[in-house]
Amino acid sequence: MTQPSVGIVGLGAMGAGIAKTLRNNGFDVHVCDVRHEAAVAFAADGGTAWKTPAEVAAAASVVVSVVVNAAQTEAVLFGDGGAASAMKAGSTFVMCSTVDPNWSIALEARLNAAGIHYIDAPISGGAAKAASGQMTMMTSAKPEAYAAADAVLNAMAGKVYRLGDQAGAGSKVKIINQLLAGVHIAVAAEAMALGLREGVAADALYEVITNSAGNSWMFENRMAHVLAGDYTPLSAVDIFVKDLGLVLDTARASKFPLPLAATAHQMFMQASTAGFAREDDSAVIKIFPGITLPEAQKKD
Repeated sequence: MTQPSVGIVGLGAMGAGIAKTLRNNGFDVHVCDVRHEAAVAFAADGGTAWKTPAEVAAAASVVVSVVVNAAQTEAVLFGDGGAASAMKAGSTFVMCSTVDPNWSIALEARLNAAGIHYIDAPISGGAAKAASGQMTMMTSAKPEAYAAADAVLNAMAGKVYRLGDQAGAGSKVKIINQLLAGVHIAVAAEAMALGLREGVAADALYEVITNSAGNSWMFENRMAHVLAGDYTPLSAVDIFVKDLGLVLDTARASKFPLPLAATAHQMFMQASTAGFAREDDSAVIKIFPGITLPEAQKKD
């Protein structure tokens, strides 16, 4: 069976890794990004660079959108040079952003009305897992959409969870994941800050906690950035301002209390307004007063 041609719109940390994974798996990959030079650089090793989502959509039967939020996804589909106008009936749009589940449900209806399949498919795992094909996808879609894009999904990710037969369920599970991720980063920063305030050596604290019951994946991953004094954004502070905001909006609609998520959201907003919006999300530790953070490690 011939593999479908695939388009990737958005070549950030995750999108670039996904595009490379698909290329390595023998797919004909078409790419575009607002930074056209990123698309050209990708295509130098195989694949085709285009300037607009519409050009990608005209060349691909499955279009994967890997942008930040719903507004950017709207632009990918319906903005100038948007993909929706060029997608053929029976083609498939795979939406990988973290969004309001109700927005995703509405988008499915809009695309289905135009004869386009839709997969609600938020992703998790980070750039390294995207590049190795080991990321996680939280998906929900109609059976015909899965049938059209099954080979692409299985090549993109190590785990593809099918959570329902219509859009929305994938996005709901993703925002619950983001609730945990955001709270874990915030509390990891709080714990490290307390250790620094009490005069504990940061590297010793990190070593002990990562080998003790209090450890979490986020403590181990993000506090390593703090030890290195490196706040280069792999996932920025403002991502969790957005994502925890979505979490709270979803809960508020049903009057469901989320006290820890609300506190973590306030911490990320404080970090954002203090000037750290575009730094790595571990920079939330910078909101704590009276501590001296490890300095950036010198690189050879």
